[in-house]
Amino acid sequence: MLLRAILSALALAQAASAFSQAGPLPVVVWHGMGDTCCNNQTMGAVARLIQEELPGAYVHSVKLGASESADRNAGFFGNLNDQIDRVCTELSGISELQHGVNLMGFSQGGLFLRALVQRCPQLRAKTLVTFGSPHSGVARIPKCPQENDTLCNWMRRLASRGVYSWYIRDHVVQAQYFKDPERLDDYLEHNIFLPDVNMELLPRKEDYRERICALDKLVLVRFANEDMIYPELSSWFGFLDADGNRVALENSTMYQEDWLGLRELDKSSRLEFVTVEGKHMEISDQALRGIVAEYFTVAVNSPLFREQF
Repeated sequence: MLLRAILSALALAQAASAFSQAGPLPVVVWHGMGDTCCNNQTMGAVARLIQEELPGAYVHSVKLGASESADRNAGFFGNLNDQIDRVCTELSGISELQHGVNLMGFSQGGLFLRALVQRCPQLRAKTLVTFGSPHSGVARIPKCPQENDTLCNWMRRLASRGVYSWYIRDHVVQAQYFKDPERLDDYLEHNIFLPDVNMELLPRKEDYRERICALDKLVLVRFANEDMIYPELSSWFGFLDADGNRVALENSTMYQEDWLGLRELDKSSRLEFVTVEGKHMEISDQALRGIVAEYFTVAVNSPLFREQF
């Protein structure tokens, strides 16, 4: 027994030493609606903060298109299924991401990263953190952060003409995670993205569930004064029933039948519900630093070490 304990201690020490030499896991971030991959005041600041908290960490900010303007446009217009496939292909070709990666998504970017985990088997995702992300969809098209945002206002005008019409459902990003609780049959039949990633369609895709269950942690962050995502409990996988009543995750069929593996994560203490102060996307540096430090520091008993030894 003593010899076994000594050997176990040595193995742990060797694992810790190997990790120290390898450095922290890389981090992939995906911005929200109206933002871009490379805005120095937003995603650029996030990348710098992560690197300050995790010295030596490789940080990749998802970019769709050849320019910042193209990337911003893709946050409003495009086919999400195609976008997820393109990002999977891109990330699969980045050598720094081949041995495990942590993920951080902001607003709709968190939903897209979660879909990426489910659909991209090449991605060895460890921890996924999402901030104010509409995991269960939105019952109202998100308002524009700035009233004079031409792209955003055009998106809202198009969406108002019918989110389930063939052209808008295929080309307006926000329509692809819109869910009218009073028209669930139309939603399930015509929405091209959210019913699939939320396992609401039969037959359910077991590989989606397996990849969510393989996460070390899924951290769902909501804003105390959420003013963009409706209902705000969508950030925690809650939603509304057909009568407009709020339904928390644990009371949903998705959780009780464990379509996505969220109950399994929850029962094994790998599903975290976090509240931060502020309105939508008002994240203080202190709150962000705390989350990075708590959830992106790999513990000795992480599967990362089990894979190495």
